[in-house]
Amino acid sequence: MSTPVNTVNTVNTVNTPSIGIIGSGAIGSAIAAILARHGIPATLSNSRGPGSLKELVHGLPGITAGTREEAAAKDIVFVAVNWGRLPTALAGLPDFGGRIVIDTNNPIEAPLFKPAELNGRLSSEIVADLVPGARVVKAFNHLAAALLATDPADRGGKRVMFYSGDDAAAKATVAALIARLGFSGIDLGALAVGARLAQFPGGPLPILNLVHFA
Repeated sequence: MSTPVNTVNTVNTVNTPSIGIIGSGAIGSAIAAILARHGIPATLSNSRGPGSLKELVHGLPGITAGTREEAAAKDIVFVAVNWGRLPTALAGLPDFGGRIVIDTNNPIEAPLFKPAELNGRLSSEIVADLVPGARVVKAFNHLAAALLATDPADRGGKRVMFYSGDDAAAKATVAALIARLGFSGIDLGALAVGARLAQFPGGPLPILNLVHFA
């Protein structure tokens, strides 16, 4: 007698990382709009709580309002907060345990548009200190919010998105997301190099609207 075989119905599925956004200002809202346009769900949060985001997320399919803690618990977490509010926005969150944080921030003090005092450090180094256990990738910071929110297909090419980081696997994950959103990603290398090039003010790459023609 043959032994019955216990079969399991397996389905090949794409393991799509969950996404959270901390900050609902110009950049955070632009990122939410891009994700919604491509059918990628995400949790958007701010300091005022989910109730303050109802109107914003209503027009963004797949984007839900959540708490800061809910957004920070996702596989990929965009941090898009005014520079001076970063310590408060990230205070008290649990260790990120190797999850990815995308640093979209620029060291500018609002509302005077004054460069922050970094004491010789890179802004991404300071952000990394605020998100213990995270694999930090610098990206989505060098384009103005209004341009970031538009379709990256431009004149038959793709708008360039710079990124950098010290963890190869984290960068590969972010590069895949950048490509899925329609941008042409360019790896600037480690944070010590790439974050300096893309940092605003000071770096030569911010605000450049570059288009890649394959």
